[in-house]
Amino acid sequence: MIIEFAVRPDQGEPSGFDLGDMVWRGELGEASSIGQNPNQGMMIFLSVAQLLDVLRNLLQGSTAITHFVGVDSSFALTFKATKAGISVTSKSGKLAVVSRAALAATVLRAAEELADSTLEALPAHDGARDDYTAALNQFRSVARSL
Repeated sequence: MIIEFAVRPDQGEPSGFDLGDMVWRGELGEASSIGQNPNQGMMIFLSVAQLLDVLRNLLQGSTAITHFVGVDSSFALTFKATKAGISVTSKSGKLAVVSRAALAATVLRAAEELADSTLEALPAHDGARDDYTAALNQFRSVARSL
């Protein structure tokens, strides 16, 4: 599975409320917020932090199914634990079935890449920056334990 998170360009001074996009590509399909009508761009830093939190609960076994909807967006994914692994589904259908470890590693890599490329540009006092960092650190701990 390939997952990409990105901030949209030309939004002025960086902010925790910047819009961005997600792309999810699996062996069974693809879901992307890019170029959709209506616009499915989302507040990317808040959305990724939320995604990390809901997936952390799923990966730890606290829940068998979870839904993610991007902040201020209609972009949505459903994750369901099955005997074969974690099923990832969008409105257009099933994208992939992957192991817990593979999903965790792929999401972690995408979240770290977004953080490495853009998080430092956010103001130090930005609450979204703090939320993102906290969610990333908690998710990293779970991902590495799988």
